[in-house]
Amino acid sequence: MVELISLLQVGRGQNVSSLAQGCGVCRRTIFRDLDVLRAASVPVEFDGEGGRYRLRGSHLLPPTNFTPQEALSLLVLCHELGRAGGIPCQGPAAKAAVKLESNLPPRLRDYLRDATQAVRIRLDASNPLASHESVYDQLLVAAAQRRQVRIEYDSLTEWSRISTRLSPYRLLFSRRSWYIVGRSSLHRGVRTFNLSRVHSLEPLDTGFNLPRGFSIERYLRNAWHLIPERGGDQHVVIRFEKMVAQNVAEVAWHKTQRVRLLSDGRLDFHVTVSGLHEISWWVLGYGDQAEVLRPKKLRDLVVQRAQSMLKRYEPS
Repeated sequence: MVELISLLQVGRGQNVSSLAQGCGVCRRTIFRDLDVLRAASVPVEFDGEGGRYRLRGSHLLPPTNFTPQEALSLLVLCHELGRAGGIPCQGPAAKAAVKLESNLPPRLRDYLRDATQAVRIRLDASNPLASHESVYDQLLVAAAQRRQVRIEYDSLTEWSRISTRLSPYRLLFSRRSWYIVGRSSLHRGVRTFNLSRVHSLEPLDTGFNLPRGFSIERYLRNAWHLIPERGGDQHVVIRFEKMVAQNVAEVAWHKTQRVRLLSDGRLDFHVTVSGLHEISWWVLGYGDQAEVLRPKKLRDLVVQRAQSMLKRYEPS
């Protein structure tokens, strides 16, 4: 592929026969590789009168001295993020991987093609956002240019469709979906909106100033995931049974967590969180293998939800 690109950049271009001869392959391979380049948005042009192929303008970046480890990491990430089932709205990453491969030396390129097939990254189930690519693109531009937008949003809090003027501060992908964090005129404060529930978006001409020192980390405080609740942070202690203790201990669930293995194989999990509702669902996911020791408010919340769950399975 790199030889083909080099020939396409020379002079007025080459016909298929000269490209095949220069690359040491058959004409069929040249046609296949040309299709691959077009699929990766490489601007291959065909001169019908001269029967020549060439690249339009100075399209490709100058050579970069990647180490094999650097190139492998980039290719794996680009392929995994861009292919179906990866992070939504990152399809261009797969095209970037093809372009990167095409600029590598032949031996390194062949090695990396084999190596990338040996690596797979399994991401959490995610919202595909199949019909929201334009919303993502417009919010990205608005955030970069610091321009406000008006959105119609299907709110799960108000249980209705709301309209608000939004100053988009940051786009955030977390676990399963994309979110936009910014100041909402309707709520008169910073809110988090799920892109999948944005019904419509209108770019506005009005700008906004990003608050000094704003960051996603400061906004979320010590939320277990995405929803910091009002009031002070709370120290939570959860005891996990031996069967799941090692699994819990191996994972960095939260930036404030501390774990203590007990002599009988159980585990005490300590964490400081800004709100209890999100972590209560995590505790319930472990069923009878987890017990909240403190605070009492979280323990009562888990009991309440467990009892409601039990009622759903009682014989009618």
